[in-house]
Amino acid sequence: MAAQIAPPVGSDGAGRNETQLERWDRNLVELLQEVRVVQTGVQVLFAFLLTAPLAARFPTLTHFERLTYFATLLCAGGAAILLIAPTAYHRILFRLGDKEHLVTVANRFTLAGLTCMGLSMLGALMLVTDLLFSDSAVVVVTTGLATLACLCFWCVAPLLRRARLGHLPALERVSRR
Repeated sequence: MAAQIAPPVGSDGAGRNETQLERWDRNLVELLQEVRVVQTGVQVLFAFLLTAPLAARFPTLTHFERLTYFATLLCAGGAAILLIAPTAYHRILFRLGDKEHLVTVANRFTLAGLTCMGLSMLGALMLVTDLLFSDSAVVVVTTGLATLACLCFWCVAPLLRRARLGHLPALERVSRR
């Protein structure tokens, strides 16, 4: 049985000496900074995928490789759209005093965008691995290990930590069984 970890307490009881509006401002700045970092990678991957059909080898792709390419392209495009959305949303709602809503929606866009980005990275890895190796076991193992790494580092580890901090009581109850 894990010990409950209590967050540090500030004058407002939440760990920092800031007003609710200051907290939303800080959360928005942090979120937009995180999105800036991820956007570049997604845009580079999307640009690469857009140029792939121009490569000499593209017409020789198998049906599976073409489907993988198209699904990967759609995921990368979706990731770009979703990760750019918080900035557009912020610009349109600028100075309307709706920071809490903005941070909540931007967080959802970002999580959905990260999901699409992960899928596009895995799709690109699967496509390139399939092009490099004729052995489908290499493709399955490589893509499977990368999928496992994404799930562990991007989902499982933060969700377990969140549960330990007491922010997901249902998950903590399940993990104690």
